[in-house]
Amino acid sequence: MSDRIYLRFIQETTELKGIEKIQDWQEKDWSSFRFPGSGSLWLPLFILASISIWSAMYTVPSDSVGVVQRFGKYLKEVQPGLHFKLPMGIDVATIVPVKRQLKQEFGFATAGATNEYQHPRDADKERRMVTGDLNAALIEWVVQYRIADPLNFLFKIRDPQETLRDVSESVMRDVIGDRTVDEVITIGRQEIEVDALAEMQKLSTKYELGISIDQVQLKNINPPEPVQESFNEVNQAQQEKEKLINEARQAYNKVIPLAEGEKDQRIREAEGYKLKRINEAEGDVARFNSILAEYLKAPEVTLRRIYIETMQEVLPGLRSKIILDEQAREILPLLHLDSEKGVQP
Repeated sequence: MSDRIYLRFIQETTELKGIEKIQDWQEKDWSSFRFPGSGSLWLPLFILASISIWSAMYTVPSDSVGVVQRFGKYLKEVQPGLHFKLPMGIDVATIVPVKRQLKQEFGFATAGATNEYQHPRDADKERRMVTGDLNAALIEWVVQYRIADPLNFLFKIRDPQETLRDVSESVMRDVIGDRTVDEVITIGRQEIEVDALAEMQKLSTKYELGISIDQVQLKNINPPEPVQESFNEVNQAQQEKEKLINEARQAYNKVIPLAEGEKDQRIREAEGYKLKRINEAEGDVARFNSILAEYLKAPEVTLRRIYIETMQEVLPGLRSKIILDEQAREILPLLHLDSEKGVQP
């Protein structure tokens, strides 16, 4: 029956083939067109069928999965692409962005965000915290997360993203409460981020939120406005202190290693000189002992040999040599004093 209705509709509409202008088509009298059957019952049925077919189709984006429920009960999980389901509310497909990184902001709000859970409910209240030394601080941070388990995300907790906001705020207050205000504002940022991330992931797993936390990032950390100027002065003084310490360490590292090197060099030179003198002394002793042994065997020969060896060492270094007869009594007549350099006759 539905095929006959469709064919009759096509037949009636093809009468437009001979119309040359769109205006003529618009002015055509459509009152004579009727679906077969009695009355106008077929028109609502046709519209209802079209709506049913349209509602049976749905598309899952590439960064998401579809969770299908039939009469409210979980049926299956479908991958990205075009899919069909039973219409008229029998099957309900929920799109879950499992590959998209989501975020929640605490203590501040970015304009233009479409996720209602990204913005804080009361930014001023969220960022006010008390540190471990009973000082106040204004903390702003961001939690970046992904939906890791669509089933837990949809069915385990009534409102998992709102629960994540509560968990994040509770953990951050606990972590900040374990540290002093100086650590929070200056040197403890990275440690706070690491500890908060670990604790948030632990609670998310315990509560079966179906969420995997990628990063916890601290944005702005400031003291309350009435004391902010004083804190800035203290912070500046601490930075100046760190600067002077670093400069002193730089000078220390430049001078001390050089002095240590010179010290080691002097010590090695002294040790080398000591070994040299010891070896020379031991050599002299050994040589003297050997000469003594030879002298005891033949004193005359040894004395002559020592005399000759000594003359061999001394004579090459003399500039002029004078050999006298044993009977010569005067040496001056034999010397040519005018030939000596720098001496006048």
